[in-house]
Amino acid sequence: MSRARHRRPVIGIIGNMTLLNEHYPVHAGGTMNSEAVAEVSGCLPIIIPSDPRFVSVDELLDLCDGFLLTGGRPNVHPSEYGEDETPAHGCFDRCRDAITLPLVRACVERGQPILGICRGFQEVNVAMGGTLFPEIRDLPGRMNHRMPPDGSLEEKFALRHPVRFTPGGVFARLMGAEEVVTNTLHGQGINRPGPRIVIDGWAPDGTPEAIFVKDAPGFTLSVQWHPEWRAGEDPVSRPLFEAFGRATAAWADGRAMPVPRRA
Repeated sequence: MSRARHRRPVIGIIGNMTLLNEHYPVHAGGTMNSEAVAEVSGCLPIIIPSDPRFVSVDELLDLCDGFLLTGGRPNVHPSEYGEDETPAHGCFDRCRDAITLPLVRACVERGQPILGICRGFQEVNVAMGGTLFPEIRDLPGRMNHRMPPDGSLEEKFALRHPVRFTPGGVFARLMGAEEVVTNTLHGQGINRPGPRIVIDGWAPDGTPEAIFVKDAPGFTLSVQWHPEWRAGEDPVSRPLFEAFGRATAAWADGRAMPVPRRA
């Protein structure tokens, strides 16, 4: 586990399969993810081609010190949590499922840091035995958590609702507050949490927004919003990526860091 510290700790950013110019397939990761990892976490970002034809979980565990499980348009396939595919489940990336779900379980067991964002948040729940709702806005009493279909990036990533944390819980201690305001750009959400998933933050309509894995030896915080947006200046995003960076640096030094604390 220990590595020579002549370099920054490495964070693997899970890439999404997409089409460039509508026909050229690429594995991509948003620039804002790399910015957050490099400038706030203080780590070296690398994009992972999330396809088992090209990489294996064992290789990734050896190559990287931590992993950022990014958001993405494709959803986790419902067969991964025992349900049938329906039109409401949207599109899928089965190659990403094949990498990230076993990767999450391996990291949890080893204590290797992971930070889940949006789809990544949902992947952590599914990997740990939980299920998802295919469309939050269709549930009685729930708000529309999807991003506005039009407008600038600033408008899409604008702060839109509060998130309430467990008083005295992991996120409240990390943020120094029991309530924060976040953006929201997701369609799916947690239905049943996995047996070890602790829900530590909620939107006003009861939608889970912040989780971690109970009794995990390492960093496992995940959020349903997108903290990578302007992470260096946002008072909610910065402590999250700073804590992730500290945990990743500790792993690179041969130590696991399970519970983040406010610097």
